[in-house]
Amino acid sequence: MFRTTMIAAAALGLLATPVFAADVTGLWQTPTNGGQVEIARCGNSLCGKLVNSNHIRENPALKDVKNKDESQRVRALKGLQMLYDFTGGPTKWKDGKVYNPDDGGTYSGTIELIGENQLKLKGCIVAPFCKTQVWTRLR
Repeated sequence: MFRTTMIAAAALGLLATPVFAADVTGLWQTPTNGGQVEIARCGNSLCGKLVNSNHIRENPALKDVKNKDESQRVRALKGLQMLYDFTGGPTKWKDGKVYNPDDGGTYSGTIELIGENQLKLKGCIVAPFCKTQVWTRLR
């Protein structure tokens, strides 16, 4: 009886666990500035580039003017790699870097797939000084 109860409980637990394809690659919508980021595999890690934003739609030639490195301020925001060196998977990647063109800062980050069409991006100056965003899959 105990064994049957344990097997039934385990089966119910599996049914209650959300199952989704653990693929974080694709085009993602950020919650701010109409940002769209394409996440792809870069060798053994994940990386992501800025594809579009409200600011880029207004001015496709927009430059990375807030970069802390003055020599980088001439590069275009469109196509700019802003996520790099994320390792792990299949649903959580860590030890990555997040570049924020809004303030020109680079932060340590994690990416966690929280559903088939949502991910959680966390960027930290130093823990516990972190910001988290939920991004939605566009494709």
